Amino acid sequence: MSTFEVSHYQDTYTIYELKENSTSSRVLVCPERGAIVIGCQLNGEELFFLDKATFENPATNIRGGNPILFPIAGSLKDAEYQWNGVTYKMGQHGVARLLPWEVVSTSTEGEASITLRLRSSEATLAAYPFQFELIFTYALVNGELHTRQQYRNIGQNEEMPFYSGFHPYFAIEGSKDIPYQTDAPRYVDLTTGEEADYTGRANMDDYIDSICLFGAKDPSISFPIREGVTVNLRYDDLFKYVVIWSVKERPFVCVEPWMGLPNEMNNRKELIYVKPGEELRADFIIGCETK
Repeated sequence: MSTFEVSHYQDTYTIYELKENSTSSRVLVCPERGAIVIGCQLNGEELFFLDKATFENPATNIRGGNPILFPIAGSLKDAEYQWNGVTYKMGQHGVARLLPWEVVSTSTEGEASITLRLRSSEATLAAYPFQFELIFTYALVNGELHTRQQYRNIGQNEEMPFYSGFHPYFAIEGSKDIPYQTDAPRYVDLTTGEEADYTGRANMDDYIDSICLFGAKDPSISFPIREGVTVNLRYDDLFKYVVIWSVKERPFVCVEPWMGLPNEMNNRKELIYVKPGEELRADFIIGCETK
């Protein structure tokens, strides 16, 4: 049996399966539904929560997996922003998670990987007037899932503004009063706008919606999701914020690296710009420790 395998099968949608047999790891990717990862089993432990009914219904936002947030993370005030005097409407978390992505290639050379692409279209230009190409590679190696990102400005005249992010749903057993290991000194309650010192743990049942950790110097965070299983996230320092969100009485917490805060397309304090013909690269790595 080869260490690395890539295959695909038909469910409600076509699902690509990445396997690393030596670490009992498996990742499931659905190109048609925003190139989402719907399953992430590392070292024999499934990390992700998935509400399969929302995944199977194309009219519903998926609750689960790891949605891709682009060109915005979070929401905009009144779901709109202005650019060059024109008002554009855009829903929460942008357009990339709503569209089918193209499979570019797969590989079993030194890793199990799939590379996917999303290009701007009439549908995206109506909400986001920039020509872009996203190329994401999901790579399973050494019991970790890498998400290697390329954000390309394929326009000719204008810099491309964005602030991307990820929205992974982690399956939780037991209490949501969880210690999150990070050197972030502060957090903001995204519902009330109130800031406070981060003391080392957060109970998401205490908050209306979500909190956002900020000010970390080390771009990583670790937290237990069940007895004997600790998730480790690492990411480029472009991801300056980590949002933690949950829903009462649902067995998940989302721990989300973001490049910017909600409504940044209107605030324009921390927008990331890519020049015409250039690209920005980043990585996001999910791992876990088991005892």
